[in-house]
Amino acid sequence: MADSSPLLPPFLLAEPENSAVDEPQASLDSVVERVIGDFGWTQLVQSTLVLLSRFFDAQQTFISVYADSEPAWHCINIGMCNSSANICDLSRSSWAWNGHTYKTIISDWDLECASSFIKGLPASSFFLGCLLGGFVLGTLADTSLGRKNLLTLSCLTMSIASLMTIFSTNVWIYSAFRFLSGFGRAAIGATALVLATEKVGSKWRGQMGTIAGVSFALGLLSLPGIAYINRNSSWRTIYVWTSTPSILYCVLVHLLVLESPRWLFLQGRKEAAMAILKRLGPTSLNLCLPYISLEKEAPKTNLYSPIKILLVRKWALQRLLIVMLTGFGIGIVYYSMPLAVGNLGFNIYLSVAFNALAEIPSYIIFSFIVSKWSRKGSLLAFTTLGGICSIMCIMNWKEVVLIGLELVSYFSACTAFIMLMIYTLELFPTYVRNGASSMVRQAPVFGAVFSPILISAGRSNKVLSYGVFGLVILCSSVFVFCLPETRGVALSDTMDEQEEKEQLAM
Repeated sequence: MADSSPLLPPFLLAEPENSAVDEPQASLDSVVERVIGDFGWTQLVQSTLVLLSRFFDAQQTFISVYADSEPAWHCINIGMCNSSANICDLSRSSWAWNGHTYKTIISDWDLECASSFIKGLPASSFFLGCLLGGFVLGTLADTSLGRKNLLTLSCLTMSIASLMTIFSTNVWIYSAFRFLSGFGRAAIGATALVLATEKVGSKWRGQMGTIAGVSFALGLLSLPGIAYINRNSSWRTIYVWTSTPSILYCVLVHLLVLESPRWLFLQGRKEAAMAILKRLGPTSLNLCLPYISLEKEAPKTNLYSPIKILLVRKWALQRLLIVMLTGFGIGIVYYSMPLAVGNLGFNIYLSVAFNALAEIPSYIIFSFIVSKWSRKGSLLAFTTLGGICSIMCIMNWKEVVLIGLELVSYFSACTAFIMLMIYTLELFPTYVRNGASSMVRQAPVFGAVFSPILISAGRSNKVLSYGVFGLVILCSSVFVFCLPETRGVALSDTMDEQEEKEQLAM
C-alpha cells in the first residue's frame, strides 16, 4: 500500500512555489526525475565507472580474432612445397609457421586441417554461453540480486574464466572456458546500461548509450594494440593482458558503484533508495526525500516472474518479439563484420582497428540524433543502410572499396544496435526492464552463434556471408513499423502504469 503521509514537509507546503514537488501524490518516476534530472559530477563518475564494463566486454567478445586465427606459413623445402597450394596437401616437413608455433590455437594444437566446425567451435561456444547466460542471469537484476550485484558477478565470472583459459591443453577444454566466459559476459551490457540510465534523468538516457558505445569501441580498439605488442608471444598472453585488469575493475565496482534507486524503491527498500538519491540529487531537492511515497506497490516476485509477465501480457510479448527479431538481424552484421575482416585480405591488426574507429563516430552521431530523431525512423534508416552496404560487399571490387563498404555497414549496425537498446529501455517499465533488455540482447548473440559458420563458408563465396548478413538485417527490421514511438516519453515503473499511460495517450 502507498504511504499516506504527505509528500512534502510542512515548511515546504507553506511555500508551494519553492517546493520541489507540487502534486499531492506523485509517481516514483516523477519524483526521481526531479531529484536526479540535472546531470552532476556524481552521476558522471557513477555512469562512467558502470559503463567501463563494456570496455572489457568488447575485449572478450572479439579476442578470438587473434587467438583463434590461422597464422601465415612458408615453405622450407622448395622441391616439395608450393606456397599457393593447400596446406593440408603438403608434407608437414615441407613447410613451417611464420614465427612461433604457439602464436594461435591453430598452430599450437595443429588444427590447420581441422574442419570449419572445430576451428569455429571456441567462438561459437562463447556466443552459446552468452545466449544461455542471458536467459539464466537476465532476470536476477530485476529480482534478487539487483543491478550492481549482477554486474559485479557477471564481469567477475567472465574475467576469471578468461584467465583460466590459459591453462587449456586442447580445443575442447579451451572451448569450455570460452563458454563459461560468454556465460558470465551475457548480462554485462544490459545490466550496465540499465543501471546507468536509471540514475540519470530522461534527457540524459541517450548520452548513457553514447558512453556505453564509446567504451565498447575503445575496448575493441585496444585489442589490435595488445595483440601487436604480443605478436611474438603465445595466444595465452593476450588473455592475461585482458583478464587481469578486468578482475581489478570488478573490485572497484563492488566498492564504489551505487545501486539503482528505482530498483530499491520497487523492492521496498525506501531508506536505501533515499540515501542514494541524496548522493545523486541537488541538496535543495533532498529536503523532500523523506516524504516520497510510492503510488503503487510492486507485486511480490519470484526469480522469473518478470519473464512470465512479459510472456503473459499480449502487448509486452508483441513488443518483445519484434525487438528481438530486429536485434537478431542487427547482431548478424554487428558481430560478423569484425570477425570476418580476415576474409577481405587486409592486415588483421589494421582491419580490426578500422572497425573500432568506425564504431566511435557512430555513437557520437547517435548522441546528436537521439533527442531529435524518432526511434522508429532512426532504427529503420540505419538497418537499411547497413543491409545494403553488406550486400554490396559481394561484388568483385577493389579491396579499398570493399573495406569502405564493410566499415559503413558496421557503422550502421553499431548505431542501430545502441538505438535498439535505448528503444527497449523505453518500451518496458522498471519492473521488467532489465529482464526485457537482457532478452533483447540475446537476439543479436543468437545471430552471432551462426557467424563463424557463415564466415567460413564465405571464404569461397561471399554471397553466403555478406549477402546473407545484409538480407537478414533488411528483412528483420521491417516489423519495427508495429512499435509505438517513445522519444521524450517518461519511464514507467509497473506494468499497470505503462498500460494506463498508453491508454491515456491513445
